[in-house]
Amino acid sequence: MVLEFSSNGAVCETFWLGINFFDTSPYYGMTLPEKVLGKALKVLGASRQDYIVSTKCGRYIEGFDFSAERVTRSIDKSLARLQLDYVDILQCHDIEFGSLDQDVNETIPTLRKLKEVGKIRFIGVIGLPLEVFTFVLDRVPPGTVDVILSYCHYSINDSTLEDLLPYLKSKGVGIITASPLAMGLLTGVVPPDWHPASSELKVFYSLDNEKRARMAKEVAKFSSYVRQLVMQKAELIHQLKSQGCLGIEEDIYVSKEEDFNWSFLIVLYLNILVGPLLIVILY
Repeated sequence: MVLEFSSNGAVCETFWLGINFFDTSPYYGMTLPEKVLGKALKVLGASRQDYIVSTKCGRYIEGFDFSAERVTRSIDKSLARLQLDYVDILQCHDIEFGSLDQDVNETIPTLRKLKEVGKIRFIGVIGLPLEVFTFVLDRVPPGTVDVILSYCHYSINDSTLEDLLPYLKSKGVGIITASPLAMGLLTGVVPPDWHPASSELKVFYSLDNEKRARMAKEVAKFSSYVRQLVMQKAELIHQLKSQGCLGIEEDIYVSKEEDFNWSFLIVLYLNILVGPLLIVILY
């Protein structure tokens, strides 16, 4: 258990370093984190409008319950533990484990009522499968859901959240992305059975350290080869340009090593023979 004075110090230090968003849940640590955060915010003594507090509803130690009665009772208890009059964001916690129809027809309307009476400022939805967001947002009135929290979908092993960004923007919904280390997958620790990673990644992380290091070395060798190839092509482009036989549209090109990007598009016009020829090189 984290000592109280350590928690107070951590919250105060992070706030003065510029971090003013604090996210918790009654599900975490059997409600203890809400109590600890509430005490720490009192010690902090900052104006209420200077920090943002987010908590959750629907998921508890004993299971999931997204009913109107439980959600209403839940926020009252959370506010008491946090020693606050309101939270900035109340999020429906991991909605894929409940009924999405209930979320649309009962839970979110209840959160709208809580918003109207001033107990919450914004309504949020949390889930792992990205399709739960489109299901809900397509079925509630525009502007009802203010923010979604997605996790494990915006890291080096999974960036599928990017595909959803235009849709979320069109709905006017904010985004919180969590678990940049993929719930421990990218820390080098073998993931537990319940981890949502693909079986291929789990196999890789179940290898012993020697095999993992050998595979990583081979990947690094291949990456170095690709990098050299791209830089050679970039140098050729510069030579052609300096000789006056190459025009670069809008100066989109690799000028030096630090400009290197794994996925980029170079549009060239070669002024030779029959006139300008459009060539697209996709690395």
